[in-house]
Amino acid sequence: MLAAAFPTIPATIWWAFAALAALVAAGAALRAAVATRGSTAVPATLWAIAACLALALDTGLRASGAISQPSAAASLRLVTAALSLCPAMSLLGAKRPQHGVWQLIVAALAVILLLPAFATALVRPDSVPDAHLLGRGFVVVLSLVGWMNFVATRHGPAATLVTLGQLVVVRGFLPLVDSEQAFPPSASTAAPLAASIDCLGSCLAALGGLLAVITSRRARPPRAPEKSFAASVEPAFLAFRETLGAAWTLRVAERFDAIAANRDWPCRLHFDGIHPADAPLDGPWQRDAQRALGALLRRFVSIPWLARHAWPAAAGERLARDGRRG
Repeated sequence: MLAAAFPTIPATIWWAFAALAALVAAGAALRAAVATRGSTAVPATLWAIAACLALALDTGLRASGAISQPSAAASLRLVTAALSLCPAMSLLGAKRPQHGVWQLIVAALAVILLLPAFATALVRPDSVPDAHLLGRGFVVVLSLVGWMNFVATRHGPAATLVTLGQLVVVRGFLPLVDSEQAFPPSASTAAPLAASIDCLGSCLAALGGLLAVITSRRARPPRAPEKSFAASVEPAFLAFRETLGAAWTLRVAERFDAIAANRDWPCRLHFDGIHPADAPLDGPWQRDAQRALGALLRRFVSIPWLARHAWPAAAGERLARDGRRG
């Protein structure tokens, strides 16, 4: 562990570095919020920013000495744990028009996860919150759901780093973990070890966030011929996959393929794009297929978002007209 490798570094230094890493992760989440504007993934990025800022506040207060007792430290970390699950939960309900109301359900989930902290503050104010086993299991399950949603995308390595960092940071509320040992008093001999683990988790999350920013800037090499139907719609579809993750991408592909089979279109939508990729751009079915895919994507993204991701201009104008008529 880091504290064993650097035994002379006090806990306050480790927590200060953890706070700095959490701010870096918050900056990466803010960049994601800007990049995903116009999509229903924006609330998830805002929840991620809140979780990173909560971790920065948590570790910053411990570094400054403002919080030194296990009860207060654990209660504040439980806030970080609850907020860290909200991005994955937010994406599960990202389809319009219910995506706005869904955020109230996400907030209710966070409050439910915080109930042990409220109960402890009222009944045993000097004790570490005792999270129920079901709540601890839910932390693991929802963390893995968030990871699985992006592991098969280009953001898979970044999602893996962020999930590992998340689990390290909230380790005090995982199944079979003693919460008391995860939050030692700041003046105890166990504090440097706990602080170094917090620093490791924060750095993993920050590294994952930075990797996601770098990955999103890399241009994807074209797979389809330039003048094919696939080339006209794949950039937006693949950007949708990287923005909303695998769950909604597979759902959109399923709905498109059902329409394609019903109308005898010579194409299918897979996780990596249109198959076959060499279908011609001009033909009797392409306009309807383009409109159908655009309508499915519009349940999650706006016309300006599609335009930013190379959606054909004529198709975008038709979608806008259809939307106004609707």
